[in-house]
Amino acid sequence: MDEPEPAEGSEDADQQEKARAYDERLAHFIALLSDDDEVSRWKAAEALGRIGDPAAVDELISSLWDDDARVRLKAAWALGQIGDQRAIPSLRRLYRAENEWAQEIIKEAVDAINQRAGQE
Repeated sequence: MDEPEPAEGSEDADQQEKARAYDERLAHFIALLSDDDEVSRWKAAEALGRIGDPAAVDELISSLWDDDARVRLKAAWALGQIGDQRAIPSLRRLYRAENEWAQEIIKEAVDAINQRAGQE
């Protein structure tokens, strides 16, 4: 017995559905960066760093000035994971404002961005 052929265009429809789901997930985490709960904000920054999409860079840069240090440092880490040069000036400003422990995380983020830029 022959297997039914997939409907024409179903692969395109599947790709479109995956792209739509990805966009919704990205938008969800970006929106969480401005949530009232600081735990939600730093977890969103972590998720965005793991996703690695440059579309989140501007919002993550804004999160570098969050009242909660965990959010600031997770945003710095995420920016390092994404590797977008636009983050460097803000990361350098944050570096001057933070303590030695936080400065190490920020330095690692800047180094990761510079390393990625050198590979392109």
